[in-house]
Amino acid sequence: MHSKKLRDFVFKLHRYIGLAVGLIAIAIGLTGSLLVFHDEISDFLLHRQIGAITHSGERLPVEVILNQVKTAYANQLGVTIDRIYMSAKPNAPAIVVPRKQESDLAELYVNPYTGVVLGNSQEIFSERFFNVVYELHYSLLAGKTGYAIAGIAALLMCILSITGILLWPGWRKLLNGFKIKLNAHPKRINFDIHKVAGIVTAIFIALTGFTGFCWNFSDFTNPIIYAVTFTNKSASEPVSKLIPGKTPLELTDQLKTARATFPNAMLGTIYFPRKPEDALSIRFKLPQDDDENGLSYVYLDQYSGQVLRVDNILEIPLGDRVLNFFEPLHYGTFGRLPTRILYVFVGLAPLILFITGFVMWRYRYQENLVHIGVNKATITK
Repeated sequence: MHSKKLRDFVFKLHRYIGLAVGLIAIAIGLTGSLLVFHDEISDFLLHRQIGAITHSGERLPVEVILNQVKTAYANQLGVTIDRIYMSAKPNAPAIVVPRKQESDLAELYVNPYTGVVLGNSQEIFSERFFNVVYELHYSLLAGKTGYAIAGIAALLMCILSITGILLWPGWRKLLNGFKIKLNAHPKRINFDIHKVAGIVTAIFIALTGFTGFCWNFSDFTNPIIYAVTFTNKSASEPVSKLIPGKTPLELTDQLKTARATFPNAMLGTIYFPRKPEDALSIRFKLPQDDDENGLSYVYLDQYSGQVLRVDNILEIPLGDRVLNFFEPLHYGTFGRLPTRILYVFVGLAPLILFITGFVMWRYRYQENLVHIGVNKATITK
């Protein structure tokens, strides 16, 4: 295929993908911009509603916090504690998630120093708002179908970025690729805005698109990543060995065992077993771990206390390291504050690119109509 034919093919692919996925990309991009600083915004609004938490002495033992919550639900049958999050931030509340049957109840915010329940997620406007934003970003508020559509759109955004990079005029002359002629015809200004906004954000849109696709289709993509990285993935999650008449061990004893595995780590999250055969999962944050909640886990048999598996973030296989790196790539946290600010503008890029791309298409469409009219007039003569 000649270079001109190849370029024409890439151009058409770029144009039609852009028109097809544009509105979805705008929704995903704008909600992504909102989510970049979700934690900071949410924490600020949360503390304004539930009050400030004063860092005073040591935190209460997790068991005491959980007993406070259990007391609040003492009159409701079938309510269990599903998980508890202990933030690394000293002034953040502990978050306890109760569960009834197959559904999570409202998250409870608990003062980790006094055990007082400060409120729940249904009462916090910012939490309700960001829950909607998350659902719109990942599934377009359309459940499993929307989840699949958003994943496909993310892949198309990745392809769109690659074709845009190939079409960028800066490959012929670098300076022209970054120049916007503000005194030129509106058609030229529109094109310049499109090419500059596109090349500045293309790599990052491609990264967020690719990682988003991999997450939404993880059942398909994860095995490929493990195969490419020659990583053996364990076939099943650890399970507890059922012992007739035996009740689960006290959490205090289980935590002692888990903490002995990671003596210098901070407790992050405890995931309680939902079924009799499930393991107790405890998440830790190591000093070397950049993730706020930590990415190291200890799995314990809930009856014997035996350590079933340890996932140390510093020793995990290559495939898991690749998957873990998807999160900073997608959220822009790999370069800390500068890249997070950049990602706010990356989220705005689909809106700019769609508008300028649509204007370019309209100009071309009108020019084609003019050519058709001229040709008809010539034939008539």
